[in-house]
Amino acid sequence: MLSTHTSEHAFRTSNSHPLVSLTRSHPTNYSVDVLMETKAAISVQYEAPLGYCIEDIRPNGGIQKFRSAAYSDGYEKRLEITFAESSVFTDPTGSGLRVLTRSQIDSILELAACTIVSQLSNSEFDSYVLSESSLFIFPYKIVIKTCGTTKLLLSIPQILKLAESISLRVNSVKYSRGTFIFQNTQPAPHRSFSEEVGFLNQYFKSGAAFILGDPSSPTRFWHVYVAHPGPQTPPENEITVEMCMTGLAREKAAVFYNTPETRSKMTKMSGISNILPSHTICDFEFEPCGYSMNGIDKSEYSTIHVTPEDGFSYASYEAMGFDPSTSRFEDLVKRVLECFRPDEFSIAITSNGNDDDWWSSEIGGYECNIGVKQELPGGGCIVYLCFSAGEKKRRGVSPKSVLKCRERFAEEIEEATEAGDKLFH
Repeated sequence: MLSTHTSEHAFRTSNSHPLVSLTRSHPTNYSVDVLMETKAAISVQYEAPLGYCIEDIRPNGGIQKFRSAAYSDGYEKRLEITFAESSVFTDPTGSGLRVLTRSQIDSILELAACTIVSQLSNSEFDSYVLSESSLFIFPYKIVIKTCGTTKLLLSIPQILKLAESISLRVNSVKYSRGTFIFQNTQPAPHRSFSEEVGFLNQYFKSGAAFILGDPSSPTRFWHVYVAHPGPQTPPENEITVEMCMTGLAREKAAVFYNTPETRSKMTKMSGISNILPSHTICDFEFEPCGYSMNGIDKSEYSTIHVTPEDGFSYASYEAMGFDPSTSRFEDLVKRVLECFRPDEFSIAITSNGNDDDWWSSEIGGYECNIGVKQELPGGGCIVYLCFSAGEKKRRGVSPKSVLKCRERFAEEIEEATEAGDKLFH
C-alpha cells in the first residue's frame, strides 16, 4: 500500500517519484503540492499506419472505420449525473430515466455527436455501445463516455430538460477525463479544462475542479469536476475503476483486427470474457479494426474500448458497481492487463464509501511512478495511479522548468473557476 501524505492527500510511491495534486475546490484558494525531485516525461511521436490517410478517419474520431490516436484522442470524456429519487406519487414504478424513448435518447447523443450501435439491458439498467464509446441509463443515474472529438458536454441541456419532464432533480455530477493528446483538435466546449469547467458551472452550483498528476508528466494528468447541487445524502458504498492503457503488445492488439480468424471471436480470444465472468457481454467489432463492449450483471457494468493500430494503440477499461469484497484489486487489474499487456497505464479509482484502502500500488511487472489521493466534496475520494512496464528512462529537468510547469497548471485551475464564475453569474 502507499503511505498517505497529510497535505492535499498526496502520497509517495515506494520508488520516490514526484507527485502532485493540483486542486481548485474553494471559491478563492487553490494549492499545488509537489513532492521530491522532478524528472521529465517521455514524448511520443505518432504516424498513421500504411495504407491509411486522414480521409479514412471519421469526423468525430470514432472507431467505425478507423480510429487513430494520431488524429483523435482515445482518452474518453466521461459524464455521470445522479438524480434524487422521485416520490411514489410522481414515479410509481420507479423507472425514472428508463422511461425515456429511443428518440429521446438519440436526441441526447446527437448533441454529443455519436450514435447507438448495439444495446443490452437487464432489470436494473440499460446499456448501449456507441459509435464513440458507451452509454448507461439507470432509473436515477446516467453515465456517458465518448472519445475523439465528440462534444459530450453539449448533451447536458437536453439531459436536464428530459429529466425535468419526468420530475427528476439533479443530486450530483461528475465529469472526468485524461489529458488529450491533441488538445487543439477538440471542439468547444472541450478546448481546455477551464472551458469545460466554465460550461459545467453554467448548469451546476458549487462545483469543484481538480487536476491530479505529476507536473513533469503533463500528458498523464487526470481532470475531475464534481458538483452536488442537490441535498447532501450519505454516499453509496460504490467503487468505480477506470483504466487507460497505451502501447499494447502487438500480439494482443492483433486480436482486434477484423479478420476471418478473429471475426466474432475477439471477446473470447482476447480473454476479455474472463475479466468478470459473471457479466453478460454485448460487443461490437469495427471495420477494419477496433472493438467495444459493455458487460452487465445486476447493477454492475464493465466497458472496454480498443484501438489496436501499431504505434498508437490504446485501450480503456471501466467497471462500476461491483462488490469490492469479492474482487481483489490486484486480481482485477491483472486480468485486464493480461488482455492487452500495455507499456503504460493509469488507474482512477473513485470510492464513494469506506473502501478507499481497497487499491494497491503493487502490480507485478509494472512500476508505480505517480500516485495521488484526493478527497472529494460531498464524501468519498479519488485515487489516481500511473504505471510503467519495467524501468522507464526519464531525462532530468531544472527546478526552474518544474516551477513553470507547476505555475501553468495552477493557472489553468484558476482560469477554470474564473470562467465558471463569469458564465454562471
